[in-house]
Amino acid sequence: MCRLFAFVSPELSTAGASLGAGGIESLLSLARLHGDGWGWAGVREPGEAPVVKRSPLPATTDPAFDAALDTPARAAMVHLRWATAGLPVNACNAHPFEADGLAFAHNGTIKPLDDLRALLSPESVPTLTGTTDSEMYFALIREQVAAGLPLQHAAAHVAHRLRDLFPLASLNALILDRDHLVVVHASATSILTDHDRARLAPLAAQLPDEHNEDYFALRTRREADGSVMIASTGVAGEDWTALPAEAVTAIRLDDLHSSTIELSAVSAARR
Repeated sequence: MCRLFAFVSPELSTAGASLGAGGIESLLSLARLHGDGWGWAGVREPGEAPVVKRSPLPATTDPAFDAALDTPARAAMVHLRWATAGLPVNACNAHPFEADGLAFAHNGTIKPLDDLRALLSPESVPTLTGTTDSEMYFALIREQVAAGLPLQHAAAHVAHRLRDLFPLASLNALILDRDHLVVVHASATSILTDHDRARLAPLAAQLPDEHNEDYFALRTRREADGSVMIASTGVAGEDWTALPAEAVTAIRLDDLHSSTIELSAVSAARR
């Protein structure tokens, strides 16, 4: 499980400027729990490929994290990792993953892992560099993009399929390409396991209340200049708006126009 933050801006900005002092403080407080690595991905100008920075070190102790928050971009995402029990903490498993001109970060767990791996094409399996369910999820989306689907539709197709097969999984994800930030908000039936709650309990009093109350929710906020922000609870403020649930939202980097596809409207014909 993880924490997510992203922004799209009409001008060059940074994750730090978008978050503000209070948002950065909340992010660092969450990094006490989500301390199994961090990552940043950004697009400096629409049409340019995403650049990815990631580390298996805790964000609270890695100076490179502060530098990433200050990196100018028109769109960027930040990921704090809380590793799924049993999965190693290393550079290969840090988010965002990068391949085929896409950057991908996930908040959730998709189990059993072998059942998820079985969905991959023979061509996708050798492209995996780590051992996470998240990277397999990313590979499934890339398969659909390679087959000709636009990124938003590819993400919606895969999330719809995985929702049927793994009904309790959180499929929340952020995806950047040259022209879009795509947000999967699919976690309406997801809950923290007893094991995860036990891991959270010692730090719960130090974390934002919203984080503990609705762990998997994603919220959004649009600023006066048109900038759009997306964040997990604990990062997002109480005055933010709930992002459409069980849906995939895409935000264009050039004009900040957004569109949403509900998973219930996705055809199963491509399975």
